[in-house]
Amino acid sequence: MSFTPPPPPVFAGENYNIWAVKMRTYLQAHDLWNVVLNDTEPPPLRANPTIAQIRQHNEDCAKKYKAMSCLQSGVSDVIFTRIMACDTPKQAWDKLKEEFQGSDKTRQQQLINMRRDFENLKMKDSETIKQYADRIMATVNNIRLLGEEFSDQRVVEKVITTLPEKYEAKISSLEDSRDLSTIPLTELINALYAQEQRRANRQEDHYEGAFQARGRESSSANLNAKGKKPWTEKKKKEPVKRKFPPCVHCKKTTHLEKYCWYRPDIQCRACKQFGHIEKVCKSKPKPQPQFQNQAQAAEEVESPEEHVFSASCFASSSKVSKIWLIDSGCTHHMASEK
Repeated sequence: MSFTPPPPPVFAGENYNIWAVKMRTYLQAHDLWNVVLNDTEPPPLRANPTIAQIRQHNEDCAKKYKAMSCLQSGVSDVIFTRIMACDTPKQAWDKLKEEFQGSDKTRQQQLINMRRDFENLKMKDSETIKQYADRIMATVNNIRLLGEEFSDQRVVEKVITTLPEKYEAKISSLEDSRDLSTIPLTELINALYAQEQRRANRQEDHYEGAFQARGRESSSANLNAKGKKPWTEKKKKEPVKRKFPPCVHCKKTTHLEKYCWYRPDIQCRACKQFGHIEKVCKSKPKPQPQFQNQAQAAEEVESPEEHVFSASCFASSSKVSKIWLIDSGCTHHMASEK
C-alpha cells in the first residue's frame, strides 16, 4: 500500500505562527528541514566516485530545490511575489519570518503584551468552564508560538486562582484528594465541567418544579364560582383534530363525507329546506340573549320596592320633625335634614 503525502499548508498572510509550525513539520517529514536551517551546499564528489556516491550527491543537491518547491507551493500568489527573488530556501524562510513575525525586538514586545493579557484573564459570570479554558489556551498558544516555554502547571495555577466563588467547594475537594501541583490541566477542566453540569441539572429541575407549582396555583385561582376550569385547561384537554380527505360537499378536511352539515340529502328542521342542517341555517330566528331577560326581570322586581319605600318616607315626613332622609342617589348611608 503506497502512501501519498498531503500537499503543504498554504499561507495567505494570516496566522503566520500556525503556518510556520505546520510547514516545519511538513519539511521534517520529507527530510528537508536541515536544508532550510543550514543552507549549505553538499561536498563535491571525490575522484573516481562510485555509482552510489554519484546518486547520493545528486539527491543531496536536489534537496535544496525540493525544499524551495515546498515553500513556494505553501504560499498564496500574493505572498509568492515576496519570495520569488530568493535563491535558497533559507532566504525565503527568513524573509517570511522577518516580515510576518518581526524582528527579535518586535517579538519581545509581543511576548510582553501576551504575558500581560494572560495575567489579566479572569472567568466571566456568563462563561462556562470550557469557554474559559479555551480563552486561556488561545493566549498560551500564542505565547508558545513566539518561542517562549510555557508549562501546563502555570496554566493550572491560573485556572484555580481565577475561578468564581461557586467553584470553591470543588477546588477544596480536589486539594484534599489530589496534589494540585501535579494535576493535569485536562483532568482539572473535566472535574470542574462535571460539577458545572450537575449544578445546571439541579437548577433546571428546580425551575421545572417551580413552574409546575405556579401552574397549579394559577389554575386554582382561575376557577369561577360554578367550579368551571379556565379556558386554557379546557383547551389542553381538547382532542387533536384529525385530517381527512377533502369533503365533496364543502371541500373541508376536518370531517368525513357522511358527517358533513351540507349534505344534499339532509333536511333542515328550521326552514324545511334540503342541503344543510339546522345548526348552519341562515333563516333560523336568532334567540334573545338570556342576560337581557334576566336584567328586565330584575328591574321589574326592584322598581316596586323603590316606589313603596319612597312613599313611606314622604308619608312620615309630616308627623315627625328632625327626621333622617334617604338620599335618592345613595343606597348605603343616610343623611341628616341639615
